[in-house]
Amino acid sequence: MSEIATNEPARRRGPTAVGVFRAALKRDLLLAFRSKSDLVNPLIFFLMVATLFPLGVSPEPGFLALLAPGLVWVAALLATLLSMDSLFRADFEDGTLEQALLSPQPLILIVLARVLAHWIMTGLPLTLMAPLLGLMLFLPAEGMGGLMLSLLLGTPTLSLIGAIGAALTVGLRKGGVLISLLVLPLYIPVLIFGSGAVQAAVTGLPLAGYLALLGAMLALGVVLAPLAIGAALRISVSG
Repeated sequence: MSEIATNEPARRRGPTAVGVFRAALKRDLLLAFRSKSDLVNPLIFFLMVATLFPLGVSPEPGFLALLAPGLVWVAALLATLLSMDSLFRADFEDGTLEQALLSPQPLILIVLARVLAHWIMTGLPLTLMAPLLGLMLFLPAEGMGGLMLSLLLGTPTLSLIGAIGAALTVGLRKGGVLISLLVLPLYIPVLIFGSGAVQAAVTGLPLAGYLALLGAMLALGVVLAPLAIGAALRISVSG
């Protein structure tokens, strides 16, 4: 009897924050795996940029190696942006998003889980695929480490920033163009420091400063972006 009485308050408290986050992340990953097109399209776009750019400009190895750091980063940025429009749209259309806003569970945890799931399905595959694109663009071997590290720190920030734009435009029928206009200016610092880290690695210069700045932007995004996303969702749904 005493054990039952002891466990009763714990049951009444409901799920913990960690439990809510894990459940939301599991749900979002399962939904993402069911939508194969949302998973494959950014990767195909990423690969097409590296394939078509030499055909449209110049296949000369020295020229491509010079442009490779910025080109891979621009391709990763655009591929991430490509999947942003559908981040909250399905939940908005079937009423799940409204239920999440009304639930007693912290909206920040649900939003963080959604952004993390998006990064796992988009940003992480792009990061793992980046060395292949680097080889196709004749990126020197010295730059591969900087490329991987910069994308590993930068792509989560791209997902966090893009989620703010997706939340603001979720109630609009054609919000893809608006998302681009809203978030592209905010993407520029990540692009500059990310490509700069790769260039520094290629030339043999220290890249710790670039990675530190990317890490600082990621930490700032993890703290502030969920608050902005939650506020934007409430505005979009109530409007």
